[in-house]
Amino acid sequence: MESENLAPGLLLAMPQLSDPNFSRSVVLMIEHSPAGSFGLVINHPSPISATELLESLEMNWRGESSAVVWAGGPVSPSTGWVLHEPAASAPAGQGTIAITSSISLSTSPDKLRSIANMPPRHIRLLLGYSGWGPGQLEQEMSRGAWLHAAATPSLVFETHPDDIWERALASLGVSASSLFAARGVN
Repeated sequence: MESENLAPGLLLAMPQLSDPNFSRSVVLMIEHSPAGSFGLVINHPSPISATELLESLEMNWRGESSAVVWAGGPVSPSTGWVLHEPAASAPAGQGTIAITSSISLSTSPDKLRSIANMPPRHIRLLLGYSGWGPGQLEQEMSRGAWLHAAATPSLVFETHPDDIWERALASLGVSASSLFAARGVN
């Protein structure tokens, strides 16, 4: 697979990936280049509520009281990210980038405050991220550690976290029950 085609997209952790941080993980790839890769795990909810996180930042959360913060990955777990549908409260530019036409990423505290006051219907607050150095992700993929799938808003925002991995596999015509831990061709 051409490396520029990995982002935007989803990486699906395969059973042979031994890193416990990525067991059955689905990573929304934000950036992939020869310099390295950056993505956010979208199917690992944390025990932290959105209200709890935002209160610790002296911000108000006006979204659903049941909203949780998601574990975006093992790197810099105190770094915050907001995935959301494009919204008037967070237009692209100045702290918000379009990942796809229907998925945006906001990174600035001002954008977070604005979004928290008027959250869009589809939103994920995340702490931490997933990162790979130059060539690292390509090596992992050549060993069969990851599959690549299209990033759709329904998978990212609407699918229950326990089902995202299997549904993303199904979008490729792969059944989770047919997978087993093995190394790729050497």
